[in-house]
Amino acid sequence: MKRSIGFLTFLVLAYTANPLYSQEPSRPPADDIKPHAGQQQSAKTTTPPNNHRFWDKENDLLFAGVAAARTLDYFSTLNMRRRGRQEIFLTNDAVDNHAGFAFIEAGATGVSIGASYLFHRYGHHKLERWTSIVHIGLATTGAVRNYSLKTAHRRIAVTQP
Repeated sequence: MKRSIGFLTFLVLAYTANPLYSQEPSRPPADDIKPHAGQQQSAKTTTPPNNHRFWDKENDLLFAGVAAARTLDYFSTLNMRRRGRQEIFLTNDAVDNHAGFAFIEAGATGVSIGASYLFHRYGHHKLERWTSIVHIGLATTGAVRNYSLKTAHRRIAVTQP
């Protein structure tokens, strides 16, 4: 999970840094560009880019899916801890503090939405959608893993006289 969050953070930084520090070559305005006589205009220049609002129906559903997957992960992790298993990504103290752990899960949902917004803002609309899809997959896989772990049985030492 830490690797996936680190990789997602790297992707966000890599894709947002390029537009911030690069300078596009100066181009004449689009109105001044006219096709030469006898040339046809290509389909690429006539189709508008695929723009959509950030809070459209698809993103709303994806963000609800991220929140649901994180909620499932929250409850599966608490169940795992009640069965005597150890958390591997966070400290057990963080998980055992239920309010703090809920805040961590809500923060992870917020980070996912923020990463999607950054991709949307800089025109990477496929990555905007895939951020949520991957997050839903990873969180759900982690929750399924938590529920599938066997209960840790503690050995009781018996002293015999």
